Amino acid sequence: MSVCVEQSLHTNDDDHPDVTNNVSRDRDPSGIDRRPSRDDYNGNANATEELTSIMTASIITTILNTASNPVSPGPSSPPLEQAKSNDFVPPTRPSSTPFLHPDQRNSDCCCPMAEDTEAYGGPGITTHPYSLETPEASPSLNLNDLPAEIHECILDHLFGYRVSTTSKSSVGMPSVTKSWGTALRHSRRRELSELALVSPVWRILIQERLYRHIKIKATVESLEMAMIYFSEHDHLRRYVKHIEIWFPVFQPKYGPLALSTTLALPTVTMDGLTNATYTLPANNCSLEEAFSFVSQALPDVCVMTIEGGERKKAPKVQHSWHRRPAGWHLPTLESVRTLVTKGQWNLMRSDSDFAAILGSLPNLNEWHGSYSKPKSKSYLSMASILPKLPTNLTYLNLCLESDYRRELTCPPFYMKVSNQVHFCTRLADATPALEHLAYTGRVCKAFFNMAAIRSDPRTTRLKTIDLTVKNCCRPVPQFHDSGSGIQDMNFIHAFEMLVLAGIHSMSTLKALDYLRIRFVDLDSPVPPLNPYFVLRDGWCSGVWSDNILAELNRVRPNAKFEQLSESFGEVGFNKDGRMIISPDYPRSRVLSLKLANYALLAGSVAALP
Repeated sequence: MSVCVEQSLHTNDDDHPDVTNNVSRDRDPSGIDRRPSRDDYNGNANATEELTSIMTASIITTILNTASNPVSPGPSSPPLEQAKSNDFVPPTRPSSTPFLHPDQRNSDCCCPMAEDTEAYGGPGITTHPYSLETPEASPSLNLNDLPAEIHECILDHLFGYRVSTTSKSSVGMPSVTKSWGTALRHSRRRELSELALVSPVWRILIQERLYRHIKIKATVESLEMAMIYFSEHDHLRRYVKHIEIWFPVFQPKYGPLALSTTLALPTVTMDGLTNATYTLPANNCSLEEAFSFVSQALPDVCVMTIEGGERKKAPKVQHSWHRRPAGWHLPTLESVRTLVTKGQWNLMRSDSDFAAILGSLPNLNEWHGSYSKPKSKSYLSMASILPKLPTNLTYLNLCLESDYRRELTCPPFYMKVSNQVHFCTRLADATPALEHLAYTGRVCKAFFNMAAIRSDPRTTRLKTIDLTVKNCCRPVPQFHDSGSGIQDMNFIHAFEMLVLAGIHSMSTLKALDYLRIRFVDLDSPVPPLNPYFVLRDGWCSGVWSDNILAELNRVRPNAKFEQLSESFGEVGFNKDGRMIISPDYPRSRVLSLKLANYALLAGSVAALP
C-alpha cells in the first residue's frame, strides 16, 4: 500500500523580515479560538478518497493472484457460526432393526447451568436443589443373580456330562451299557478348582463337582490323612457322592543304588522298569478299616468303587486283621446304593466274602462286578453266589471275560467249569428279582429257557437284557467244534438258537422291552458282519432268518424289522481266491444280517474298505 505523507511549510523570520507576528508573548497560544477553513475540509476529503482507491486496488490484485495460481492457499474457512446447516436426511430404519429411535443422549459431559444459558439468551435448565440425602441407586445385576439352572449349564459345559448319583445308572446314563465302572474323575480338576474363586455361588457349585468323586489309596497312611483333611474341612464331607478305594498289589522296594544320594539316574531296562524290585504291599488297610472310614467321614456316599487289582498270585484283600468270630460283619453303610467291584477275585472268593460285603450294604440295589482275567474260579464262585443274591438288588452288571476276540477252540479252563456246573442255569436263577441284567461272558440258549421257567409272567420285573457273547457254550467233547467267529458255522448256528430262545422267552417275560445280544470280535476280517440282535421300542435289527421272523411274529406281533436285506453286499473273489465283500453301506451300521449268508464266509474272506 502507498503511504501518504503530509509536508508542512516552515517559515523563517530571517528570510521574511517584513512579516510581523501579532501574537503577544504573554498570551497562551492554546487559548486561541481557531476555526477550520474550507481548505482543511477539502484536504481531508481528498485523503479519504485516495485511501479508498488504494484499498480497492489491493483487494482486486489479491483476487486475481489467487485465481491465476491454484497452488496458493485459498481464503480462510468461514467461522462455525456461518457454516451451512446439513441438509442430508438419513433413510428410515426398517422395523426389524433394534433400537428404532436414535440415541438422544448428550455426548458432552458438561451441561450448562441455568445462569449460563440465560446469560446467552438460551432456555434455562431447571436444576434441583442440592440435598445431603444420597439418591437411591438402581439395583444392578451380577453373576450371583442368575438362575441356578444357568450356573449349572455353564459348569456342565466346563466339567462335562455328569450323572446324578441319586438315579440308577441304567436310567441316568445315555446308554444302557454305560456303567459306574467306567466313570472317571475330571482330568483337569486342579485347573478348574480356581473357578471356585469367581463368586460365592460358584464356590459351592465347583466344590460339589470337585469332591463329588474322590479316589483314595487303600493304605493306612492314606486313610489317616483323608480323615484329618475332612475333619478340618467338615463342609466338604457332604459333597462326596462317589468314593473309589483301590488296593495296591505292588510295592516298590529300591536297592542301594536307588537309595544313594548321588546324582546318577537309576538304571532303566528295556521294559521301562528301574532297578527297584516290586514286592507284596505291607501297609494296605483292611476292608473293615476302609468301610469304617466311609461310615465316619463320608455320610452321603451313594456310589462306592472297590478295586482289588490284578497280578500273578495276587494277594487277597483282608476283610479284617482280627479273627472273625461268629456274627462278625463289616461296618454298615446305609447310604450306598451302587457297588462297583473291579478285580473282584481279590475281593470276594468264597460265599462268606460275598455275604460280608453285600450284608453291609442294606440299601444296595445296583452291583457292577468285573474280573480282570478269565478264570475257572471266577465262573465257579459266581455260580455259587448268583442264586443267593439279596432281593433288594435290581440291577446286575457282570463281566467275566473282557477279551473281545474270537477263539479257535473252547479254552481248557472253561471245560473245568462245564464239568462241574452249567453256568447259564445259575445265571438264570438271579433273574426273578432283577429289573436290568447286563452280562459279558459265555452263554447259550439254556439261559433264556431257564429264565422263562423261573419267572412268573404276572410278577416278572425284568425290563432289559444286554448280553455280550464271548462264545456259546456247547456240549461238544471235541475242541475243534467249539470255536467262535463269523467263519465258524457251528457258532453261527448256536448264536441263532440263542436269539430264538431270547425271543421265545418274551412270552413269559412280559415286561421285557429291550433285548440286545451281540458278538464282538476285534480281529474280525469284516467287523460290520459281527452278528447281533437288538429289540428296542418295537423295532428290530441285526440277524434274521425265517424261524426268527416267525417266532417274533408269534410273541410280539407289533415288533418289526427296520430293514430286511437278502445279501451282505457285492461279493467277489480276488486273484488269490479270497472272497471280497463290498458292503452296500460301508460307512453305516448294517441293520440286516441274513444268517444263511454266513455260509459264504466259511472259507477265507477279505473286505474292501
